[in-house]
Amino acid sequence: MSRRLVISVAIAGVVVIAAAGWWWLRRDAPRPSALHAEPTSAFYAAIDDRKNDAAPLTPQEVFTSSVKTVGDMRLESTQQFDDCDDVLWGASASGCTQALQAVYKGKSTAGQFVIFNMGDGRAADALVSALGKDGFVRQGIPFQAAGSRAQARAMGHYVTVSWVGGSAPAQELLAALVALDGLGRVVQDRVVAAT
Repeated sequence: MSRRLVISVAIAGVVVIAAAGWWWLRRDAPRPSALHAEPTSAFYAAIDDRKNDAAPLTPQEVFTSSVKTVGDMRLESTQQFDDCDDVLWGASASGCTQALQAVYKGKSTAGQFVIFNMGDGRAADALVSALGKDGFVRQGIPFQAAGSRAQARAMGHYVTVSWVGGSAPAQELLAALVALDGLGRVVQDRVVAAT
């Protein structure tokens, strides 16, 4: 066997192993069973570009005392990420400058809320689209993904992702998702401040 053939076979083997590893790891990455995704709309035109809303989000602004409890879930922890891709698998948040995450736990439900500070509405829409097919947010708190529900919204240059799961009946999971999604109201405050 020639040296060139041995090198070619070795390279092909490494490529096959790397691809298999990527698919193996991606297969285990949890996704919600049901996802509702929304692009941005004209309502958020005042903050469609980060230039019109330059101040970074703060944990105190997003995770106020009024959201220590949502539905029957209590806030467990919050975290801020400067590299937004640290919160994602299988997707990239190109142009994102920060992501804030809160995790919640209840008796039979658990969930998380993540808000991404993207460059503009087009980047926000692209991330929402990628979350629908290419990847999703990493779980900040363990819960069974089977039967879980999520909401991903682009709102101007922001993207919010609410995700809940657990052993609760579907109706309770839906109520928990609606309550968790309410943390996105911080974006409406930004719209008012920009107009």
